[in-house]
Amino acid sequence: MNLLARLDQRPLDIGAHLAAVRDPRAGAVATFIGLVRNHDPSVPGEVMALEYSAHPDAEAVLNRLATTAAASHDVLAMALSHRVGLVRVGEPAIVVAVATAHRARAFEVCRELVESVKADLPVWKREVLADGSHVWVGLS
Repeated sequence: MNLLARLDQRPLDIGAHLAAVRDPRAGAVATFIGLVRNHDPSVPGEVMALEYSAHPDAEAVLNRLATTAAASHDVLAMALSHRVGLVRVGEPAIVVAVATAHRARAFEVCRELVESVKADLPVWKREVLADGSHVWVGLS
């Protein structure tokens, strides 16, 4: 099984993720692209960017999450990347591509993996607002 899982400071290449999961046995590729949006309902003001900071073990955690998701299902190939550093509005912060023989399984694995990353990846985000202020999100 082909597996790509990484943190990246560079813009995420969606085409590279799709190429990484090409497999002649695949009948489906499900994708998720999480984009930075210009607002957060819980924060007043316009969001200009998110700045992601990662724990030193974050890439190992990302690999574990991807490996676990791939092993527990009929996954043929998987590509998962999460940005770190400054990510501007409209840019992808996370890209997931999952190839399986059938669409239902591809959708299921893709969704479960995104939810696992959201819950378990030790990455924190700081929202940079238009007025120059910033807000840390998810710290409690």
